[in-house]
Amino acid sequence: MTRRFRGRIAATTLIVLAGAGTLGACGDDSGSGGSGAGAPLKLGYFPNVTHATALVGVEKGIFTKHLGTAPKTATFNAGPSAVEAVFSGAVDATFVGPNPAINAWSKSKGKAIKIISGAASGGVALVVKPGIKSVQDLRGKKIATPQLGNTQDVAIRHWLKKNGLTANKDGSGDVKVVPQENSTTLQTFAQGTIDGAWVPEPFASRLVLESKGVKLLDEKTLWPGGKFVITHLIVRQDYLKEHPDQVKKLLQGVVEATAYLNDNQAEAKTAVNAALSKHSGKPLKEDVLNSAFKEILFTTDPVAPSLVQGARHAEEIGLLEKTDLAGIYDLGPLNEILKTSGKAQVSDK
Repeated sequence: MTRRFRGRIAATTLIVLAGAGTLGACGDDSGSGGSGAGAPLKLGYFPNVTHATALVGVEKGIFTKHLGTAPKTATFNAGPSAVEAVFSGAVDATFVGPNPAINAWSKSKGKAIKIISGAASGGVALVVKPGIKSVQDLRGKKIATPQLGNTQDVAIRHWLKKNGLTANKDGSGDVKVVPQENSTTLQTFAQGTIDGAWVPEPFASRLVLESKGVKLLDEKTLWPGGKFVITHLIVRQDYLKEHPDQVKKLLQGVVEATAYLNDNQAEAKTAVNAALSKHSGKPLKEDVLNSAFKEILFTTDPVAPSLVQGARHAEEIGLLEKTDLAGIYDLGPLNEILKTSGKAQVSDK
């Protein structure tokens, strides 16, 4: 990691952490949390509806209740940046998409991270300008993704290749894939400087409802049973070894936040919107929020088969070296919690 990037991550983290506040009473961590004894756990996530587990966990104080003190939080636009923060120690755990987790596992030769829970399935679409009716109509067009090598970036490049179109990393090829922040994509699509975007919620719904975009493809249609991991939770392996109790408490919060999202959807939408408003300065419109929620399944199941397939996709398009994913999951602590709670356990197969 370059000195310049390390500085940017540190600065971003400091800014976000400074505003984290305390969502509940701080307790004695008994030597756990953060990078040292007594330090709060440092948690990353994205200000996306696909990260609603994290949003409600923080907004409703669910994580604070289980951890005993408010986690220090940092937000990211896309997975590669979150992974860099994990590598640098800026965060201890983060909600992230599958491909960045795979890359972290590959680059560290299985030493850096473990996937410890699922969070969400679905909630991704390719939205384009009216008039684009098929994949072949994308020839010569500009399509945005959140970041080079992130989950959506890999997905569109593989899909294009499968349909006989090229999309090279340098922007050349039949389709010019343009990695840019999701907030920027909202502007460039409205201005007409891009022709579409492969993005997660709520950005897909915003492109449709606010800028008259057309959904050309719902990514669910590409996966068996319509299920694929879009968000899961990873943790630094050294943190997991040093603070297993804190990780288990975090997972208890994840299980509770997931149940809250599914059992109290009206209240959950309000909480998610409040959290998004804090990050962006304004809440989502009701129609956008409702549309986004309809597209996502909130679950602790990591949908492991889709992770393996996603890795193969990244390999096929040259964004990942051949990678053995054996051991990337550690679902034991989560399954203990699920079993105790009378909920169905999840699999890493």
